[in-house]
Amino acid sequence: MSKPTPVALLPLILFLTLFVGSGLWYQSQDVDFAFYQIQAPVAILPALVLAILLSRGALNDRIETFMKGVGDPTIITMVLIYLLAGAFASVAKAIGGVDATVNFGLSIIPPSFILPGIFIITAFVATSMGTSMGTIAAIAPIAIGVADAADLPLLTTVGAVVGGAMFGDNLSIISDTTIAATRTQGCEMRDKFRMNFKIALPAALLVLVWLFFQGSQAQVEDLQDFDIWLVLPYVAVLVLAVLGVNVLLVLFSGIVLAGVIGLLTMADYSVASLSKDIYSGYTGMQEIMILSLLIGGLGSLMKSQGGLDWIVQTIESVSRRLGAKEGSQRAGELSISTSVALTNLCTANNTVAILINGSVAKDVATRYGVDPRRSASLLDIFSCVIQGLIPYGAQILLASSLAGISPIELITHVQYSWILALVALTSILVGWPKPKSL
Repeated sequence: MSKPTPVALLPLILFLTLFVGSGLWYQSQDVDFAFYQIQAPVAILPALVLAILLSRGALNDRIETFMKGVGDPTIITMVLIYLLAGAFASVAKAIGGVDATVNFGLSIIPPSFILPGIFIITAFVATSMGTSMGTIAAIAPIAIGVADAADLPLLTTVGAVVGGAMFGDNLSIISDTTIAATRTQGCEMRDKFRMNFKIALPAALLVLVWLFFQGSQAQVEDLQDFDIWLVLPYVAVLVLAVLGVNVLLVLFSGIVLAGVIGLLTMADYSVASLSKDIYSGYTGMQEIMILSLLIGGLGSLMKSQGGLDWIVQTIESVSRRLGAKEGSQRAGELSISTSVALTNLCTANNTVAILINGSVAKDVATRYGVDPRRSASLLDIFSCVIQGLIPYGAQILLASSLAGISPIELITHVQYSWILALVALTSILVGWPKPKSL
């Protein structure tokens, strides 16, 4: 492992400069699909070359470090979720499941409450399921269809889905982030939940009010008849998710059920058609699959070069200096939050960011009198905030791919993540909620 150094972060800066910078430049030139002129999986290639050049040791060892990052179990799991989510969305749409589900939903929800309803349903499923990825895969196709039928802004609708998914990921007691945060800080899940909930709830309520006004002018015209059986795959996916079934099994079951219903109810739907639809779903996820694999390799190279250690040590050094002044608890909380946020920017994985910062956060919490329940809550909150706002993160990539929109444009409409960040920062500055009040 190399000594901590900020130089190791240069590849990430290069990637973001090429990806975001090129999109902004083409947008200034009024080019259509500005952020798709230079695709992210291509923009990251120079960054990978730079990361390998900055690494020390034999070239084969550097490449092996990259490959270990690509083959990380978390990355491979995400790729499998991408594949199955794409296949499920493709098959369900082909058999008419999306249209049926959309019309069913519009028939029971008042138009002005559609956007808040999407957020609430997504948040409930994500909290029950413990994974934002699986939730987005299940809810986003329905929400996209609803947005089209009710003439709702697509970006706002998809942003509500991502926000609700991050709400659940942050609070769920079976989420990887919750488990990592509580274990590293040595507190009970229920105590962290109570602390976390008092910060997340105000943010969620503000978002619901905002979504209500955004969707108050929604119009539902020419509501079509629907076959309730075509809604079954989505219902099954949601029920299995709430029951805590593994997300991969949930999505696979949805594909099978949707395929069987299509074969039984559609005269011109064959096994060959089902096969083509599944493969079409695979190909639709190609870009984010490639980018996720390459991001995993880049993160591994930066970590091995000491980039992530430099972030943690720098924040810790700053917190020590601030800790000598009045209000050291506030300084400790800010250092914990900043450290995990910056690490998440580099790793694009909130669970990994928590694990990297866990021991340092516990040490900072001990030295500056931060309650373990508080430090666990802040670790989880700020990692989820960043994860819901980075255009190269798994959640944004999955949602934008399903909706066919730019991830850069989408992050400006994930209102929950922005508001949660403001509420959490305010809670640090005012020192609320007090752990002893829980």
